[in-house]
Amino acid sequence: MTAQKKCPVCGKPAEIEFRPFCSKRCADVDLGRWFNESYVVPEPIDPETVIADDGEGDETIH
Repeated sequence: MTAQKKCPVCGKPAEIEFRPFCSKRCADVDLGRWFNESYVVPEPIDPETVIADDGEGDETIH
């Protein structure tokens, strides 16, 4: 038996439909926190380590 995951916003049991959240409201609260920059990536991204996609091999028709 696995432990039920809890919503990271309010702590209620997560619902499959809104996983990992318990409701659309909690999912929206979390998204709002990203938009308001309440959450941040802890380290700056080093451009030297990022692999740029030059589009070669892309089979999508533009």
